[in-house]
Amino acid sequence: MTMSEDELTMDLDSDDDVDSNLDSDMDDDSDPKRGGILQSTSKRVRMIFSVMASPNRIDILRILNSKGPLTYSELKSLAGFKSKKESGKFAYHLRKLLRQSLVALNKSERRYTITNLGKLVLSLARQIEERSIIESGKMYVRTSGESIEEFNSHKIIQSLVREGSLPLELAQKITEEVENRIYKYQITYLTGAVIREMVNSVLLEHGHEEYRNKLSRLGMPVYDVQEMVSNLDNVDNGTEGILFNAGQRIFAERLLTNVLPKDVADSHLSGDLHISNPGLWSMIPDTLFVNVKELIDDGINLGGKYLDVSRTPASKQLDDITSSLSTIISLLSKEASQEIVLDGLVALFSKHSKSLPELEQKLTNAFATASTTSKYNKVSTNISIRLQLGTDTKIINSIINAYKNYVHITPIPKVGLIIDNEKGKLSDVSQSISEILLLGGKVMIAKAQTSSNGVTNGSTKDTGLLAITLQSVSINLPRLAFESNKDETYFRARLALLMKPTLDSMALRKKELADLTRRGLNPILAKNTQYMQRSSVSLVINLVGLKESVFNILGFKDNKDGRAIIHKVIATAIDVGSKKGKELGDNVTICMTENEGSSRFAKLDGEKYGKNSSLNSMETDFYSQGTVLNSSDIDEYTPKSEIISESNKISKLLNGGLLVTLDIDKHLKVDEIKKLIEKTAELVPSFKLVRQTAICGECGFKDEPFEDKCPKCKSPYIV
Repeated sequence: MTMSEDELTMDLDSDDDVDSNLDSDMDDDSDPKRGGILQSTSKRVRMIFSVMASPNRIDILRILNSKGPLTYSELKSLAGFKSKKESGKFAYHLRKLLRQSLVALNKSERRYTITNLGKLVLSLARQIEERSIIESGKMYVRTSGESIEEFNSHKIIQSLVREGSLPLELAQKITEEVENRIYKYQITYLTGAVIREMVNSVLLEHGHEEYRNKLSRLGMPVYDVQEMVSNLDNVDNGTEGILFNAGQRIFAERLLTNVLPKDVADSHLSGDLHISNPGLWSMIPDTLFVNVKELIDDGINLGGKYLDVSRTPASKQLDDITSSLSTIISLLSKEASQEIVLDGLVALFSKHSKSLPELEQKLTNAFATASTTSKYNKVSTNISIRLQLGTDTKIINSIINAYKNYVHITPIPKVGLIIDNEKGKLSDVSQSISEILLLGGKVMIAKAQTSSNGVTNGSTKDTGLLAITLQSVSINLPRLAFESNKDETYFRARLALLMKPTLDSMALRKKELADLTRRGLNPILAKNTQYMQRSSVSLVINLVGLKESVFNILGFKDNKDGRAIIHKVIATAIDVGSKKGKELGDNVTICMTENEGSSRFAKLDGEKYGKNSSLNSMETDFYSQGTVLNSSDIDEYTPKSEIISESNKISKLLNGGLLVTLDIDKHLKVDEIKKLIEKTAELVPSFKLVRQTAICGECGFKDEPFEDKCPKCKSPYIV
């Protein structure tokens, strides 16, 4: 509650009176006849122990230690002396602390602080308290709140009722049995975790698995933590990498044991489907399509979040715009698990075409600065800059040049380009794109709003600002085919049965995400995009291993009839998704894109059906994920070539996107890559350029091609 000016003045006046009284008391201590600074060490120690004898004074020290400097009124209120009658009592205790130099007054700021001596006394008091508890011979618990408390069975009852929603009578019965075991075992190091383990064990013995799941402790075995700290080869982002890994494992466990319906969780664990980034499932979306111009034009609003981040008003000057862009990229990449697609960059810089060299330099710096942001996984959240050819050619070329400079100085760039050539000539930029690829850059060619993973913007609203896709669920089609007894109709029926509860779970995810975002978990989405009002959210199901299912397992030949079955499966998935979407009130789309679930599925199925010859006939250790084009074959392809025509048919069928990758041989030169890009653009509407670039895992060197060891540091560790 805000104080009026008169009340504040009166409060300060009362502080003045008390402060003057306290000062006079302290002056009394300087009288040599009364001891003052000449008092003996033993007497001073006795005086300090007398101060510690009061719980009120210990509380004042604890408050100052945790809260920092406080005014007289603030300290008095926090210490619990709220009535006017208690003012004298509080002043007496504070005066005692000041006299013994356990608390100090900063007269200029009119605030009280705990001194180093006060911190020492507080620490000593805590140690004495804990040791006295131990020496008493009673049974005590080391709690997760970093304290030692006397064992109290009533607290177990409270936890069972509060956390597990157990009926009181059952909670008392379980607690009685747990208490008997605790005294029977005479545990020397009793902790809250041990008690919880005993409670859960008793619950399981009595058949209360549901209650046990609510009360289970989420965490990691000591061995796993030690292994995480010991094996740092896979951690390339310092301490954050370890912390994010540990945190995500806890939230992933929560998702699978307490959030998802049991049948969906079991489907993930068994390998029927795969959930990417389960530790982030309920916290952030997967892909965001954002108009960055509108965000910067409006100024970044973070509300009361990220208080250590500079506030950026609506930007007009080039310096301000590039600074805001770097900040937005950095912050937005924390609010999506897979990708941020930024649109509107050309329009954002359209008024700065007279200073192109400066624009290139500042954009390079903005990309480089934004690359230092945290990443939740070993693979960073991709930042894709979408450029629409046919608009402002000079600005587009400057952005591409800035990106090339950024790629040159970054071993593995997290920023990429998406080139939309629907209204412009790809030949205008294909030379620069080829040079970028040789440097290890990321480029996607797409005639639509598409992410670098091939997932399309499924927006059903003409918002212009934000579209969101939740695409972290993939379905293992070969598994369904194995269990369908080579019956194509039954195979599609099983697909429909698996999709329905999965989409129910994704709809729940959408609601939980919206709730957490409104409450401030994702400040950019919450404050700047009006998450639900001005955005469109799509639920996307990814189909994995469709070709293996139809051709390797169901037994159809790779001909016209076999491809017709592939089309039927896709149509079934789209039909089920559309009907379920109408029921849920959500936009549901189907895609075929790359995902780490592909190799997981192949591994699990290999272990389960290892003797099956149809699976063993696969040439790779992962299932198909879209269409792969090899650079060596492009010259021979025409629009009527089987792989091209089939890819384009599937692309038109899928309403969520198809990822087509063009694998470029690492020995090709710039001119050869340029011709490949232009030819492929005539064959398919969208494709991702993929080229292996050798990077030294020791020093990050990649300025020239190399094979066995780094030419700079001679390390054999190549990534």
